[in-house]
Amino acid sequence: MRCPFCGAEETKVIDSRLANEGDSVRRRRECLTCAERFTTFETAELALPRIVKQDGIREPFDEEKLRRGMQRSLEKRPVATERIEDAISRIKNQLRATGDREVPSRRLGEWVMAALAQLDQVAYIRFASVYRSFQDVSAFREAIDRLENEAPAELTAQQISLLPNSDQKKAKKGNE
Repeated sequence: MRCPFCGAEETKVIDSRLANEGDSVRRRRECLTCAERFTTFETAELALPRIVKQDGIREPFDEEKLRRGMQRSLEKRPVATERIEDAISRIKNQLRATGDREVPSRRLGEWVMAALAQLDQVAYIRFASVYRSFQDVSAFREAIDRLENEAPAELTAQQISLLPNSDQKKAKKGNE
C-alpha cells in the first residue's frame, strides 16, 4: 500500500477490524518513511451479473442507477437512508446469489418493486407506475388493491392509507 502523504511503498498495519457489518476490513496503517498514519478499507470484489434489457442490450449492473431510481420513488417519503441502503444490499445479494452471468432487467425490476413495497407503499406505486407503464387510473387502482391485499398487517399499520377505504367514502358521501 502506497503512503498517501509521501508516496512511499513501505507501510505497516497497526490495527485491523471488521467494518460494515463484516463486509469489509478496516486497517490502520503507518508509513515507515514519514511516520504518518492513515486508514484503508478492504472489501471483496465480487463481479455482479450483467443486466439484459428488454431490447437485448447487455450492460453492467449500475448500483448508482439503482439507488437513483429508488430514491426518486422515495422522494419526500419518511424512509431512513439506512433502510434504503439495506434494501440495495439485499438486491445486490440476490443478484450475486443467482450465480448467473446475466440477469434479465425484468427480474431486477421485480426485486426493486418488492423492496419498495416493504419500504413504502407510495414509493412502490410510483415505481410500478413507471416500470409497468400504467396507462390509466384503473391500472393504479389494480396495483393499489393488490398491494393492500398482499401487504403484511404490520407494514400497512406503519403507513398512511393509499386510498380511503369504502366505509370512509360512504360516510363522507353521507355527510355531504
